[in-house]
Amino acid sequence: MKKQAIGFIDSGVGGLTVVKEAMRQLPNESIYYVGDTARCPYGPRPEEQVRKFTWEMTHFLLDKDIKMLVIACNTATAAALEDIKKKLAIPVIGVILPGSRASIKATKNNRIGVIGTAGTVKSDQYKKMIHSKDTKAIVTSLACPKFVPIVESNEYNSAIAKKIVAETLRPLKKDNLDTLILGCTHYPLLRPIIQNVMGDSVTLIDSGAETVSEVSTILDYFDLADDSKSRTHIEHNFYTTGSTQMFHEIASEWLDMEKITVEHITLGR
Repeated sequence: MKKQAIGFIDSGVGGLTVVKEAMRQLPNESIYYVGDTARCPYGPRPEEQVRKFTWEMTHFLLDKDIKMLVIACNTATAAALEDIKKKLAIPVIGVILPGSRASIKATKNNRIGVIGTAGTVKSDQYKKMIHSKDTKAIVTSLACPKFVPIVESNEYNSAIAKKIVAETLRPLKKDNLDTLILGCTHYPLLRPIIQNVMGDSVTLIDSGAETVSEVSTILDYFDLADDSKSRTHIEHNFYTTGSTQMFHEIASEWLDMEKITVEHITLGR
């Protein structure tokens, strides 16, 4: 079972930010990734629909015999994590708890911001999770619905991206935040712009990167880590419900990999 892949699912390309960190921290592990780009973004969708889509991606990867599932999407984590955890025999990890825990550790003035999709912000899961561990924290949440389309269209380095990020984050500037959770795995691709807008005094928390540390711990706890000396078996497969060309362009640039296998799949038939 150690040689089986870890499965990652996301509404689109955002979860690649988690995969990038996984490749760095867990170089011996094979990765299977599903990005539901045809139905992205998940943020504006009803919770029940997000849960249905998340289960469809999950079933696809279960058929690939994965050893662990990472829901690398904040909206899907909020909508479906607990349901999926209860029903699967393999470990299932979401991105909200690790990001919340890291923000509590990082803040000095107990003022934490959360930016995410409309669905993630509406669920209030970050605020609930943070307050379950630190009731003194003052949590300010802001939905950023224009961020995901910027990333999915491969415009995250453009002038329009800078303009949209600056305009969207303006309300947070008055809240004296010293910590900001990037509560969507798409947002780290906009990180340099977000940091510039918020200023160097604000610590950005990448919930996806924090999740990989937890993945590593759980692999060791359940004795699932691939600790073999040979790397010849390592296999990274990427699946998308949308354009393989667009996915390949973003993935190859972000992961710094030229040879990436991207396969188009259809879910929900």
